[in-house]
Formats: sequence, C-alpha cells, structure tokens
Amino acid sequence: MTAKEILVVDDEIGIRELLSEILFDEGYSVALAENAAQAREYRNRQTPDLVLLDIWMPDTDGVALLREWVAQDMLTMPVIMMSGHGTIETAVEATRIGAVDFLEKPVALRKLLDTVAHAIRQGMPQRREQAVAGQYSLPLDLPLREARDYFETLYFNYHLQKESGNVTQMAQKVGLERTHLYRKLKQLGIMPSKKEVGDE
Repeated sequence: MTAKEILVVDDEIGIRELLSEILFDEGYSVALAENAAQAREYRNRQTPDLVLLDIWMPDTDGVALLREWVAQDMLTMPVIMMSGHGTIETAVEATRIGAVDFLEKPVALRKLLDTVAHAIRQGMPQRREQAVAGQYSLPLDLPLREARDYFETLYFNYHLQKESGNVTQMAQKVGLERTHLYRKLKQLGIMPSKKEVGDE
C-alpha cells in the first residue's frame, strides 16, 4: 500500500523537522514547505492526502492560503490548521472556510497522530453543505456561549453562501429582520462584500 502523503507547511524549521520525523516514523510520506509560496507550488503539482498548515507565516498566513485554495477549487484534501497563538475565533474562521480541524502548538504527540489519522480516514467532504464545516465535535467541547457562536457562524455563512451573498433573501430564509441580521453578522465577524452592502 502506498504511504499517505502529508504536506507540512510551517515557517519554523524546528517544527517542520519534528513533525516530519514523527509522521515519517508513523509510516507517512512527508513533504515540507516553509511558506505559502512553496505550499502553492507543491499543490499546483500534486494533491497530498492531508495538509498541516500553520496559521502565522511571514508571507501569506495560513487562513489566507486556505481561502485561495477554496476560491481556486483546490481544497480537495483535508487541511488541519496549526497555531501557537490559537483562539476560538481563529479556529472558527479556519473551519468555516474549509479546514477539518485545528491544533494548538506545541502539539501533543498522541493528539497530533490521532487528529491526522482521523482526518485522512474521513477525507474531504465534496461539498461545503456536507462540510457543515462535520465540525460539531469541536463546539461540543466548548462553553455554551462559544459553542453557540461557533454554530451561528457556520449557520449564517452557509445561508449567505447559499443565497449568493444576498442579505435580503437570506433574512427572509432564516426568518430575521434584515437590520437585525446585519447586526448579528457584524457581531460574529461575518461581513458581506462592500458591493453587496451598497446594492442593498
């Protein structure tokens, strides 16, 4: 059986080497990228079975790169975000966009291996509707208020996408008055495009 290939994207050489050694010892094939440019180049050539993607990088941050792959229809593999400065907001944003999980650095060995194995086993949902963003395991471990914000972010982004960014249609669909919906979106950090707000 061919070894599953994992792309590790991190600007810290020590992290790259450590993850590479751990994953290699577990029987994975490992490719390394020290920044978003190298990760783009790799992804343009081939599709790994999984990407471990650092959020804070000097050229393009991991969330921005994740957005690029979504926009270019290249997010066809599971992506696990990594950060040493993780917050629930970052985790929500990354999983909303399309990441399948989130790891805080320093990553515990067993947590890393379990998360990687699970992500590869699950694969990447073919459509965003199916992905909704399968992420309920994360909010279940959160305090109620954070879990509610997490779910509402997924919920409103799903409907915003479904209505092609039309907030008026979205308000009718979810049963909220438009001004209240705008307030709610702003509170959750979900901002419709400027063009769309002007059109409204």
